[in-house]
Amino acid sequence: MSMPVADTRSAPIESKAELVADIEAGCKPREKWRVGTEHEKFGFRLSDLRPLPYAGPQSISAMFEGLKRFGWDYVREGENVIALARGRESVSLEPGGQFELSGAPLETIHQTCDEVNTHLREVKTVAEEIGVGFVGFGFNPKWARADIPVMPKGRYGIMTRYMPKRGNLGLDMMYRTCTVQANLDFGSESDMVKKFRVALALQPIATALFANSPFVEGNAVGYVSMRSQVWMDTDPDRTGMLPFVFDSGMSFERYVDYALDVPMYFIYRDGRYHEATNGSFRQFLDGKHPAAPGQRPTMPDWGNHLTTLFPEARMKRYLEMRGADGGPWKRLCALPALWVGLLYDQAALDAAWDMVKDWTVEERAALRAGVTKDAMRTPFRKSTVRELARQTLDIAHAGLKRRNRISNLGGDETHFLNALREVVDSGKTLADTMLEQYKTEWKGSVDPAFKAYAY
Repeated sequence: MSMPVADTRSAPIESKAELVADIEAGCKPREKWRVGTEHEKFGFRLSDLRPLPYAGPQSISAMFEGLKRFGWDYVREGENVIALARGRESVSLEPGGQFELSGAPLETIHQTCDEVNTHLREVKTVAEEIGVGFVGFGFNPKWARADIPVMPKGRYGIMTRYMPKRGNLGLDMMYRTCTVQANLDFGSESDMVKKFRVALALQPIATALFANSPFVEGNAVGYVSMRSQVWMDTDPDRTGMLPFVFDSGMSFERYVDYALDVPMYFIYRDGRYHEATNGSFRQFLDGKHPAAPGQRPTMPDWGNHLTTLFPEARMKRYLEMRGADGGPWKRLCALPALWVGLLYDQAALDAAWDMVKDWTVEERAALRAGVTKDAMRTPFRKSTVRELARQTLDIAHAGLKRRNRISNLGGDETHFLNALREVVDSGKTLADTMLEQYKTEWKGSVDPAFKAYAY
């Protein structure tokens, strides 16, 4: 969940064409394509494994204060520090105190992994000083929603009130899930369309490869990615697989039309969030939003609204890959490697599109639903997701090989896929491994997971 958009354009938007042009301005030549990685993690007290409150000696605020020594600047909402900024990186808060690094746009996965390593080293340094830890799971394995502290950000209050009106699990999404996400560029409208289609079709494969959330409140619940299951029952107006992206005539304008008709959450003015859930951005654009009659939006309003859409792949001035559970250290580099390999090499992109282009709307939906429970074992036509994942990794590996981005140590980017190759070769996700540990060495308790998988 984003901070207010850093955009100073204050003139009222006059037409939809301005919104289309704003997204289209994201088109970049290939040499300027970058990858940005975002990853969330749960903080907990070492003494009792409870989640971190906002304030106190073992808290989010204490983490912010400790991290400041590494050159981070405070970002405030009112009197509360709600994020840190350093260059083009930021550390922000999800509703339940999930700690998120939004990384800078970088040229290679080597640089991405250096960024991840630096961030986690800084976090671990401060965490050890105050007696807390951090762990990557897709869903909080131990604590009920009522046990999760609420962070003091205005947009979260609005969302908390609205979510139960549009689905049963939206509050779980807000307070009990974590993800790792990769953001990638496009070169033209046609390039965007092909990448968007491949991204949506293959998100369930990423969900299966990264599945590591099989527990809810200490119990195995029959899902390997509870995080993804939660998204199946969260606000259908703004989630899902966006079937229209596969229609002929898909364009920047078509996505803008979709976004215009999604109900708004808020209007941000003078440092405050004002509830606006009773109307769409299209009404706002026409000066007819019930929460702001006669007012017209600015580009920062548009940017903020785009952050409140949650499909499996999302478009701003770039594409966001949103299908994976958060996870252990090496998987934080595997996710951007997967998508860069698939989308940034033309032969790989073409091969990925050839793989998915005849999948039906119903098949894509069935994959999304099936992998939450069965991951690699999910049936597809005459095969399984395990075979689809193998093909996907082969395409990504070849794409990274052809990119030939070499590190200072002399290797290319393909080795970042090794953690995913292990899943395909064994047929076992990290969730499967955790379930085995739960039944055997952990003796029916999820508590050991906090030590076994801590950063």
